[in-house]
Amino acid sequence: MSARDDILARVRAAVINDGAHLGDAVAEQAPVSRGYRTTGEHSPGSAEAIEILVDRLVDYRAIVHRAATTADLARTVGELLSDARSVVVPPALPAAWTSALTAGTAVVHDSRDDRRTAAELDQVDAVLTASRLAVADTGTIVLDGADDQGRRAITLVPDLHVCVVRTEHVVHTLPEAVTILAAHPTRPQTWISGPSATSDIELSRVEGVHGPRTLHVILLG
Repeated sequence: MSARDDILARVRAAVINDGAHLGDAVAEQAPVSRGYRTTGEHSPGSAEAIEILVDRLVDYRAIVHRAATTADLARTVGELLSDARSVVVPPALPAAWTSALTAGTAVVHDSRDDRRTAAELDQVDAVLTASRLAVADTGTIVLDGADDQGRRAITLVPDLHVCVVRTEHVVHTLPEAVTILAAHPTRPQTWISGPSATSDIELSRVEGVHGPRTLHVILLG
């Protein structure tokens, strides 16, 4: 019997017997070591963790900005979206963040109770959201669908994403992030490591295939 036949036989037995033999198969396996690290050497929000995050984000071709205060953040958002005709925002995004937008930029509101269609989102120039956290070690930003981050659709359809990351929410390692995210396990998560890109076709990098072509990250704090 080949390994494939053995695997399929175990699956078949588990299905036919409502999982009766599945426990036997698991019991035969060697115990899995759980000795991996759960925290990093740099504390959340530390200068070291932020420096690592910025290095990873830049390497991924994201564009990083710093904002010490909400006023700085609003000014940066206004500059980044000065040419945008419209920007979609989630329902609980702080109003101050869009206070410096020009009169020519329309703010499009989206929520689970009042959803913009994919076709409507395709006509929007940009999206502005907060984030749940960022992982310095991997350069990954995570959105978990909270009301200041919104539905996944609004961050996948527009071509430009301006994402705000609070510096105190920057953790060093992935296990730290998973522990935090476990507090709300049913929330839909979006993990972002730079602008959307793929090199599937002839190893040529193409951006904007699965999501925004351009990612601006504003570190607040």
